[in-house]
Amino acid sequence: MHGLVIRNTGSWYQVKTDDGRLIDCKIKGNFRLKGIRSTNPVAVGDRVDIVLNNEGTAFITSIDDRKNYIVRRSSNLSKQSHIIAANLDQCFLVVTVNYPETSTIFIDRFLATAEAYRVPVSLIFNKVDRYNDDELRYLDGLVNLYEYIGYPCYKVSAVRGEGIDEIRSLLDHRVTLFSGNSGVGKSTLINAIHPDFQARTGEISEYHNKGMHTTTFSEMFEIGEEGYLIDTPGIKGFGTFDMSQEEVGHYFKEIFQYSAQCKYGNCTHVHEPGCAVRKAVEEHLISESRYLSYLNILEDEHEGKYRAAY
Repeated sequence: MHGLVIRNTGSWYQVKTDDGRLIDCKIKGNFRLKGIRSTNPVAVGDRVDIVLNNEGTAFITSIDDRKNYIVRRSSNLSKQSHIIAANLDQCFLVVTVNYPETSTIFIDRFLATAEAYRVPVSLIFNKVDRYNDDELRYLDGLVNLYEYIGYPCYKVSAVRGEGIDEIRSLLDHRVTLFSGNSGVGKSTLINAIHPDFQARTGEISEYHNKGMHTTTFSEMFEIGEEGYLIDTPGIKGFGTFDMSQEEVGHYFKEIFQYSAQCKYGNCTHVHEPGCAVRKAVEEHLISESRYLSYLNILEDEHEGKYRAAY
């Protein structure tokens, strides 16, 4: 029997079979022995084969080949990955410039990982109703930066409903992942897009100005015409996984573009003479914040680096 994984609670998976049934599933005991270095070898969005048992539940026995996925370093097990979702047509990264602030390092780490696994990303800047003039100017600067690089950007207020119709119009016939830091209003945004989802929302901790986790498991909802929306727990940090130092520059579009002009083919863009990337940074053709994010990822190979909060 074949189906789509639409919910992952950590120990159980809910699979929607090709004939429309919802079946609770577990992984066969030997499934983890196939060389998948992941805390969750099966993810929401996977298409799987299952075998029913006498209790009315089932075992997942195999996964179809994935067209792509989003993965990050597991926060508890630095040698393993955590697959956020699989088989995506697009991802919306929900960002806030305050309440809480999403760092550019977090944004760039997410974008680099999405580039590595061939997932198109758009940025949704939420809570525009809450920002003062300085914060709005900073937001506009970020929008200009990321749109110039090639990432679509949208300004929304989930609370007031501003910009929601435009986001909703992009969801038909697509599998879309919504992701972001804890507290950026992702669940409120999803509720505004489709109130029937009733995604759980939580209060921001004003003391820490950080988000409280409200979504505790990953889930996929049907939306519009043949569309699916995937909601996942908020992310505190985003550790990159399995990126060699030689590869990192390939996943920053503008760095990859200028690297073709470097004197040495294996240039790391850190200290080599004749580096076109560092020259472009000095000439403000590459954003300094993006270059610093690039350097930050290069440091990930050092043991324990991920412990920092990105």
